[in-house]
Amino acid sequence: MGETGMGESGMGESGTGHEPPQGHRRGTGQAQGHGHAHGHGHGHAVSAEADRRLLTAALVLILGFMAAEVVVGFVARSLALVSDAGHMLTDAIAIAFAIVAMRIAARPPQGGFTYGLKRAEIISAQINGITLLLLSVYFVYEGVRRLIEPPEVAGAYVVATGLAGIVVNLAATWLLSRANRSSLNVEGAFQHILNDLFAFIATTAAGAVVWATGWSRADALAALVVAALMLKAGWGLVRDSGRVFMEAAPAGMSPAEIGRRTAALEHVVEVHDLHIWEVTSGYPAMSAHILVAPGSDCHAVRQAAQRMVHDEYGIAHTTLQVDHAPPDLLAIGGPAEPHCAEAHGPAHTNGRPQPSDDTAGKRGPNGCPGRRRISFRRPDRLSDHPT
Repeated sequence: MGETGMGESGMGESGTGHEPPQGHRRGTGQAQGHGHAHGHGHGHAVSAEADRRLLTAALVLILGFMAAEVVVGFVARSLALVSDAGHMLTDAIAIAFAIVAMRIAARPPQGGFTYGLKRAEIISAQINGITLLLLSVYFVYEGVRRLIEPPEVAGAYVVATGLAGIVVNLAATWLLSRANRSSLNVEGAFQHILNDLFAFIATTAAGAVVWATGWSRADALAALVVAALMLKAGWGLVRDSGRVFMEAAPAGMSPAEIGRRTAALEHVVEVHDLHIWEVTSGYPAMSAHILVAPGSDCHAVRQAAQRMVHDEYGIAHTTLQVDHAPPDLLAIGGPAEPHCAEAHGPAHTNGRPQPSDDTAGKRGPNGCPGRRRISFRRPDRLSDHPT
């Protein structure tokens, strides 16, 4: 029994007809043989042009203020202001990458890129995250050094620049909050700006302390706060984009739970080779091999599985292979012959994972786990819930 592909357009029967979440549309497919079905292609339905205008306006604000902050920071000898400017540079880079990545990701699938170039957004998010991590290390080093040997800081300059920075970042945050934040790199740019807003608040407070008391170490402490914010934002971007690159299931989505729910559907005997991943942020996909009881309607089972994962888990792109279970798989007592080659992950039967005892867990000659016992009831007595 062969595996179905996971390309951008399906070859199976048409899907459920539901509109997928987060701006994705489903196409239609055509019948292809007995028991085989695919999910369907997607296209983004968000206003990318409006997003680019919002991001461009925020970019102009950030670049203009960043240049002024660098000048004032060196004049005032304020590490907090210079570190804020460094953070704003990463903000500008994040927004620029987001704009470029949006254009690249909008290109249609062609050639060997069957999903198009949608992961350009994830590359952008990872670059921004790594940049934040590197800058946070530098500012931690400088902050500690200036705690030990604090320079003279012009507190009045710091306060004035910090207040202006709060206003600029409020405006930029408002612009980005109106963009499509379901995209990981747009959300990353938004988090950069939001964290920079918090950093300016800390910088302004430090400048006020230096101005009022002359305690210059407050500037270095504010720089360490900025570095901590960079570290938090950078790690979040690297972690989330890394999950997409490693084709992990979307955060908060349990493949084991989805496998059990699918196996508990009416007429389903077993679910295996279940894979859930993200093509890009907000674009989850799923593939699985589903075995049904002899005499059952494969297409009806596929449609029920598609509806379930779409309505309850927001997975609109599904690639499902549905076959009738072979007689030896339904037998009770002896080990079953392998029914596929190189199966991946656990098999779920009647809503329960396959037993993993020493005998059941052994691999057959073709790579599939041997099945010793599988609960099975006649098709006319099957229900949506296991007994």
